[in-house]
Amino acid sequence: MSNTEKTITPVDTGAGKTSSAFLSVRDLKVHFPTDDGLVKSVDGLTFDLEQGKTLGIVGESGSGKSVTSLSIMGLHRMGTKRGAPQISGEVRLDGEELISADPDRVRQLRGQKMAMIFQDPLTAMHPYYTIGAQIVEAYRAHHPQASKKDARKRAIEMLDRVGIPQPDKRVDAFPHEFSGGMRQRAMIAMALVNDPSLLIADEPTTALDVTVQAQILDLIRDLQQEFGSAVIIITHDLGVVAELADDILVMYGGRCVERGPAATLFESPEHPYTWGLLGSMPRLDRELQDRLIPVKGSPPSLINVPSGCAFHPRCPYADRTVGRSTTERPVLAEAAERHFAACHLPTAERHRIFAEEIAPRL
Repeated sequence: MSNTEKTITPVDTGAGKTSSAFLSVRDLKVHFPTDDGLVKSVDGLTFDLEQGKTLGIVGESGSGKSVTSLSIMGLHRMGTKRGAPQISGEVRLDGEELISADPDRVRQLRGQKMAMIFQDPLTAMHPYYTIGAQIVEAYRAHHPQASKKDARKRAIEMLDRVGIPQPDKRVDAFPHEFSGGMRQRAMIAMALVNDPSLLIADEPTTALDVTVQAQILDLIRDLQQEFGSAVIIITHDLGVVAELADDILVMYGGRCVERGPAATLFESPEHPYTWGLLGSMPRLDRELQDRLIPVKGSPPSLINVPSGCAFHPRCPYADRTVGRSTTERPVLAEAAERHFAACHLPTAERHRIFAEEIAPRL
């Protein structure tokens, strides 16, 4: 089945415009009620992703990245009634709304039209079943007419496609018999066994050494070109998405603080938080002049998100906004073509600060 042959239906964005994006997220909110208060894990997120393109979602732990991906996949519907999250907004996949859809319909789409690569394949895979058995199950769940023999053949083909040696033998191995990199490849094979149109990779290179990280990212890029899938890469490391993503969305405190084309965001970032992420990223393309500069402070509690701009307690430029940073939440505004930032600093002032103070250190 070729993903490039699928039609994409224009959808209403709610702002008087239409979006032909394959994945369209509008004002997504995911709040978790707890004994200590309401955890606002995602608090009004909007973005589009076209088929065949890659979006990198970047931010520190606790910024809402993984919760966003689980919400798209419909995996937050599970749990007790008391602990069920409060989800609102719109998530449209190929024009089909998912938030209000019947859970059985979302289950049909999950694995077939959208799939996910989880952070830790050792815990994501069942330890008591072989790699092949789990891939076969994923395939037959959406191809009930397929025989076990055909499904096993498909599993071997996918293991071979993701670069696992001797796939006809390794198909009968258990997850603990694979190395970390091989388990991640097997997870990718399982995610792609049904040719999904959307692939979400949640920290796909966590706990892997640098060489294996590069191999996994190259593999995702090659498979995207082969299958024509839309891809979301979720990571805390801007370096991971530097060459892989077409667009980058930077999250902080459950919200988007900057979004734009990857090349533009790296060359002329607009938000002080993005400056901090870039300043703390090691560079191999130039001689290191100074020590890496970490972002001071800690990410905010999602139960008690700071008033105004959530980043203001850590922002070295908050005192230049005449008090707006502490009282008024900044809106995501277009600073350049397709480049948006949520910051109270005037655009000209941000450009001056970046050119004079930030760029020389990067």
